[in-house]
Amino acid sequence: MSEVIHDAQQEFWRPPAPLEGAGGVATSVAAPTMAETCSHCGTEFLVGSRFCHACGGRRAQLAIAGTGVHAGSSDVLSDGMTWLRGAAQDFSFPRVSAPTWLRYLHFHEIKRWVGLPTASLVAFMIGLGCIAGAICVSFIYKAQTFADWQAIQFWRIEWLLGATASFVVAILLKRSTDR
Repeated sequence: MSEVIHDAQQEFWRPPAPLEGAGGVATSVAAPTMAETCSHCGTEFLVGSRFCHACGGRRAQLAIAGTGVHAGSSDVLSDGMTWLRGAAQDFSFPRVSAPTWLRYLHFHEIKRWVGLPTASLVAFMIGLGCIAGAICVSFIYKAQTFADWQAIQFWRIEWLLGATASFVVAILLKRSTDR
């Protein structure tokens, strides 16, 4: 059907249009070919690629032009990659178990223990972080003059205002227990 349309543009899903000779007979028709697969993992090669995207193996029958590397040398690379992959899978790290008290630091455990919904608990934790920031200002900055002392007090006030705002948000987001 595609031969009926004259000057049809080739699209990625269509085979190229046959070339017509002087007598209107097609002189060259693209023969459908099988997709080439990797000999190691069986994955199809991407168009124009020299290596398998899944395992890294080279295409067996293609030689790289101008580099002096031929298809026979790909076995060395593939064997090395196979060995490396097997060695990595055989190597296992010892299992380290976490202390049992760490389960109390899970978010859902804290949420159950405090009894707040998720949004309210997040706002509450932000408020606690702001209070920690106000305390840390005292440890980080030391006042040498009256102007330094005032600046530190303003920073503490800003941290405490942030904590107050987040605690108010936590209270407003808390669901009523009357339901």
